[in-house]
Formats: sequence, C-alpha cells, structure tokens
Amino acid sequence: MCALLACVDGVVGEPAQAQIPVTDEGLLRGDGVFEVVRVYGGRPFAMDEHVRRMAGSAANLRLEIDLGALQGDVDAVLTQAGPVDAAIRMLVTRAGHRVVLLEPLKELPATLALATITYSPTRIMDGIKSLSYGANMLASRLAKERGADEALLVTPHGRVLEAPTCSFFYALGDGALFTPPLEDHILDSITRRHVLAVTGAQERVTTTDDLAGISEAFLASTLREVHPVHRIEEHVLEAPGPQTSAAAAGVAERIRAALA
Repeated sequence: MCALLACVDGVVGEPAQAQIPVTDEGLLRGDGVFEVVRVYGGRPFAMDEHVRRMAGSAANLRLEIDLGALQGDVDAVLTQAGPVDAAIRMLVTRAGHRVVLLEPLKELPATLALATITYSPTRIMDGIKSLSYGANMLASRLAKERGADEALLVTPHGRVLEAPTCSFFYALGDGALFTPPLEDHILDSITRRHVLAVTGAQERVTTTDDLAGISEAFLASTLREVHPVHRIEEHVLEAPGPQTSAAAAGVAERIRAALA
C-alpha cells in the first residue's frame, strides 16, 4: 500500500523520498514499536490511547522515545493532509528514528471467512506492539492459501486467541458475547476495549472445541472497526448477526461522539 504522506524525524514529504539508514535495527531486526490510528475527516480517533500504549510498548522493550516530538510529527502530517479519511502509522525504531505515514484505507470484503492457524505467542513480548510482525503476516498468508480471508490464531494446545491484527469476538447459542482473555497473551487492543465498553462482552477462555457452537462472530480493530465473520473453517455463521450489528452500531456511535 502506497502512503499518501510521510514524515521522518519531523520532515514531511513524499513517501518515495523518505529515508532511514539501512543500519537501523528497526529495519534489520524489527526492533521498534508502532501504532496505527484511524483518521475520520482529518481527525484521529483515540490518539491518546494509542500514544499511551506506544509508550508502554517502548518501556517494555527498553526503547526511549520522544512522545512530544512524535505527536508534533502527526500534527504536521494531518495539517498538510486536510480532512481525509485515512490511517496514521507511527513507528519509532531502535536507532531513535520517528516515522509517521499517512496511509489510504484498505478495501475490505463485507464479511470474512477465517481459517485456524496454529500459533504460539511469545510471552516475553506481552504488552509490546513491536515491529516484529513477520509471524502474524505469515499466518494471514497461510489462511489465504487455504481459501480464507484471514487467520484465526490458535495455540498448539487448542486455545483460540485472536486474528493476526484484530481481536476476536463471538456469540454462543444463548446470544452472550465473548472474547478470549488477555491472560492468553493476546494484544490489549484499543478497539477491543471500546467493544467491551459498548457491548458488555465478557472474557472467556476459548478453545477450538467451542468453535462449532458459535452462532456469530466478528473481528475488531482500529481499521476494521467491527468486521463480521461468515465462516470459521467449515462452520457457517450468520453475518452480520444481531450481536455483531449492535457492536458495530455502538462502536460507530462512540467514535462519532468522541470526534464531535
């Protein structure tokens, strides 16, 4: 995806001209942190929450970052961009370089098919949204090779976790809404927090045996908001179901209220 604008260490310009040194270990080893923020009409949603999480990621990774300078970079990009609907990607590398990209939003299918992909979370990386997303991206590719739209990550012992870049929510036969717990080493997603707030969904240890009993499901993320799932492996779901539609409406209203 081609960025619309780029800012490196405070200098805004054309993405094709933006540069960081090839010796930066953020590039060589994925040693750095990042966040992605949705922008509605030029206004970022939940920026403070994303910056706080980025600060926590950096602290856990023992990485010093200048949050004030980073916020200034974001402001400069948004001022130049105007009232766009887009995404802001913020990176800080091990060498201390700040990168801010304004990216177009991806075109997404109306509903999703998921394939389960075995994945073992790295516990030492709990609470860190790092640049090391190679395993997550591979999981998505493996799912697409099997004819699905996205992966649903499960542990070797059968615990259901999340999608590579999204939280996973589901309803069982009685209509109650659930999501896997953070204690299973999934990302403390900001959109997940907002879905929990507007729906009252509960954390629940979830296994692959539970998947056959799911009546509806959706993925949640900054860029997707609430994205219905119509199939998990061969199990067909209502998409969107009533819980999914209510969650989507609740999150959309929460965003509108915050940006008003």
